[in-house]
Amino acid sequence: MLKVRRSPLYTAWFSWYSRRQFQKFFDAVRVFGTASVKPMDSSIPIVFYCNHAYWWDGFWTQLCTETYFNQNLYIIIEYKQLVRYQFFTRLGAFSLVRENPREAVETINYAVEKLTEPSAKQNALWIFPQGVIEHVDKRPIVFFNGAAKIVERVLEKLPAVYVCSMVSRIDYIEEQKPNLFLSFKPPMRVTQESFVGAKSLTATMQRETEAHLDELKQCVLTRDFSRSEILVEGAPSINRRWDRFKERLGL
Repeated sequence: MLKVRRSPLYTAWFSWYSRRQFQKFFDAVRVFGTASVKPMDSSIPIVFYCNHAYWWDGFWTQLCTETYFNQNLYIIIEYKQLVRYQFFTRLGAFSLVRENPREAVETINYAVEKLTEPSAKQNALWIFPQGVIEHVDKRPIVFFNGAAKIVERVLEKLPAVYVCSMVSRIDYIEEQKPNLFLSFKPPMRVTQESFVGAKSLTATMQRETEAHLDELKQCVLTRDFSRSEILVEGAPSINRRWDRFKERLGL
């Protein structure tokens, strides 16, 4: 498997590069719910479980981490993708071969190792349990059990771990370019006493993700962005530039 080879230089470059890409291709990146995630015990690791609907998934993890959280970022990427773009290992990525049970177990073991190792920062794993890109409105949402298995294994070593629903949606809002919406739910603290099994946790995460996506969709449909903040503001689209041009000419 491909393991993490973290580099502060690569991380700084990717932060700049990804921000530029979001500015180029999106009107804005809007984020909901970050205030509910910040008040955590940093000694307890966290697993962010996310829906997987877009090519962009994962690009925003570094921006969220450096803007809102003081964490060691780890993210699981399929081996066939990561082997093509190995610089992601410099950012905290490691690989998964889902079709090979032995290598899948190795990935789980490595994830547990990273989540439980001593650190001054909170250890955070970002994972997309659907495993494949599926339409954001497809139901039911089906997760593989890997994320819950990682939680189970972490609880063999630590008394608690957080799990946090994080979802994304891309939509057009009266602009030439789309908006990227990201939303966090309050983290759920799972303890050795409260954990009731990987299958049960997977089912809970599926239900939470569906409800979370429906809630975010409703915010977009009603244009209720009052509880969001702009993480990245895009360059002005052609309609905004044209409006400004006419305004300057007094038209």
